[in-house]
Amino acid sequence: MKELMLTNRAVARGAYEAGVKVLSAYPGTPSTEIAENFVKFDGVYAEWAPNEKVALEVAVGASVAGARAMACMKHVGLNVAADPLFTAAYTGVNGGLVIVVADDPGMHSSQNEQDSRYYARSAHIMMLEPSDAQEAKDFTKLAFELSEKYDTPVLIRLTTRVAHSRSLVELGEREELPLRPYEKSVTKYTMMPASAILRHQVVEERDVELANAVNTMSVNRVERSRRGSKIGVVCSGVVYQYVKEALPDASIFKVGTIYPLPIKAIEKFASTVQQLYVIEELEPFIEDRLKAAGIKCRGKEIFSLQGELSVLKILEKFNRSVPVPVPEKVPGRPPVMCAGCPHRGVFYVLSKLKLTVNGDIGCYTLGAVAPLSAVDTVLCMGASVGMAHGFKKATGGESHNIAVIGDSTFLHSGITGLINAVYNESGITLVILDNSTTGMTGHQDHPATGKNLKGEKAPAVLLDDICRACGVKDIAIVDAYDIKAVEEAVKNALASKEVSVIIAQRPCVLLDKRVRPTVMVVDGCRNCGKCMKIGCPAISRTESGVRIDPVQCTGCGVCAEVCPFGAIKESER
Repeated sequence: MKELMLTNRAVARGAYEAGVKVLSAYPGTPSTEIAENFVKFDGVYAEWAPNEKVALEVAVGASVAGARAMACMKHVGLNVAADPLFTAAYTGVNGGLVIVVADDPGMHSSQNEQDSRYYARSAHIMMLEPSDAQEAKDFTKLAFELSEKYDTPVLIRLTTRVAHSRSLVELGEREELPLRPYEKSVTKYTMMPASAILRHQVVEERDVELANAVNTMSVNRVERSRRGSKIGVVCSGVVYQYVKEALPDASIFKVGTIYPLPIKAIEKFASTVQQLYVIEELEPFIEDRLKAAGIKCRGKEIFSLQGELSVLKILEKFNRSVPVPVPEKVPGRPPVMCAGCPHRGVFYVLSKLKLTVNGDIGCYTLGAVAPLSAVDTVLCMGASVGMAHGFKKATGGESHNIAVIGDSTFLHSGITGLINAVYNESGITLVILDNSTTGMTGHQDHPATGKNLKGEKAPAVLLDDICRACGVKDIAIVDAYDIKAVEEAVKNALASKEVSVIIAQRPCVLLDKRVRPTVMVVDGCRNCGKCMKIGCPAISRTESGVRIDPVQCTGCGVCAEVCPFGAIKESER
């Protein structure tokens, strides 16, 4: 039976059919749907971990215990998981271990455009890259077979266009596998120097074995053009789909194993074409390896190191006729926090007080956008706390700055920064924007929401208790919609010389799907524009005054709080 399937769902299906028992992940676009679909199967265990490092460690533990296991994350999450990743290459596996990483060329929802293929090479871990949903399912099953055959973790790389595309998938049955017996082995699983030295030799020997094996694997294949052998293209992933459409006269070497590359097979292919091209997104990963092996090819002197490729871009580079797209008459929608977002009032206060705001990763990063223009820095998950501490230390404690972080991000990687601030006495102020969800990636639960990945009731971690355990004594909990309370809490915290934490609480407005019974209306507007400074998309301004769209308005009341003339009031919808 075939089914039209999202590629991320196909990965989950492949893991299920491969007999995976344990999956751990942290939500991150474009990888989130893998865990969300896997948890729907019976007889499996899946969880949201607090961060990607923990997710991979859980999967490694399940593998050592004898189960097939998987960890899923986006590309920047692999940075967080890099510590266990590199050493897991040394320990190898017991049950099959697969790590899925989803890169984001074009940075649709990411702070950088890194190329995770280099992790495979650096960590000496095999990497597969599918080009559609069927391959994603098949490659996932193959990855577990290779993992157990060669005693190694295996990486599967997706990109946004593949992860979020759909194609037909042939469904199969689940392979029920017993746990592999666990046998104690200090030299294999305990990575102290003496053991690691021995295991490093195993890794290098495995590299050589895999480098030879990939040349005959069916996932690396040649597709000959019937129009001659003038042009040859080496490509993988979604770029393979683009090349097939843009260059129907080209012969193609489709790479399935990104690391190790099938160098000998590609070298043989190169000898049969007049000109070899490597077409790949982001870095010249394949190109550099081919050139290092003495294979002549062209690549990045034609194509950019940045952003996504497309059929049109490939056609342009080969001077082919390019269809002229009809311009779409769709108005642009700048990124903005939702109407009723509980973060809006907090950022309004921080902007009003002219503070330097060390921000973090989440939908609240939009606090940097006009008219709020409140956020000054954003680096990576959890960095707001450490950066605020650094600001204080660099200025001798005189900087007028504040850290802002979301509840899920705080649990992900903000806690250690807070401990550091307390331990090293910087006196920072941290605002935790607690909207009871992981908002940016689609409202996933986390350890403080009281629900697990299945939506079942789970123990809820209390953020204020964590802060106290970190040594914070000055803790204030405020309603994020109460602007006066937020401003008072911020001023009090800034006046303190000790580390202080403000927890601004309100559930994300999108969690409650019911229509609010009340809406804000305007009566007697003087057109001062003060309410426009909160940047609510439900509010627009005309020559005669502001207007509030009742369809978008959630009745949060923040606009009424900032109106100096009382012209905005609550009314029944």
